[in-house]
Amino acid sequence: MPDDTSLSDVASGQDPPAALAARALGLDVRVTRHGLVRSLAEAAAARGIEPRDIVKTMVVRRGPDDYLFVLVPGDAVIAWPKLRALLDVSRLSMPDADTAREVTGYGRGTITPFGARAALPVIADASITGRRVSMGGGAHGVALSVDADAMIRALGATVADII
Repeated sequence: MPDDTSLSDVASGQDPPAALAARALGLDVRVTRHGLVRSLAEAAAARGIEPRDIVKTMVVRRGPDDYLFVLVPGDAVIAWPKLRALLDVSRLSMPDADTAREVTGYGRGTITPFGARAALPVIADASITGRRVSMGGGAHGVALSVDADAMIRALGATVADII
């Protein structure tokens, strides 16, 4: 079961479980270790990329014990009406931090679909396709860089305009 990797584990140079899980899906993964960051701009600078190339992984609750991952560019927000229409539901919510950790095994700011406790459905915003993106690596200060199209295929993600 995944859980937050400590900073000492990050510093050890060992690949985090999320990277191993992504590689097990056949993805070419680059792990970046950069220490704690406090903003999207800091994260982008630490990774040497543009903020739009960071993908946020969010856990969304569709119903009781019914969750999914939503992937959006770091500089964008979910358009809730679009996501509700796509999922054909009238209500969606974000679980609290403890519930998100319980569902995924990862703490806020480290959540990734790779190696999560449950294989949740994935919705990816269409704007992330066609390029390499960076996303949470399952621990603070760790990022995974992957080809977005390969990731979408490997995760069986639904691609739609949701921002």
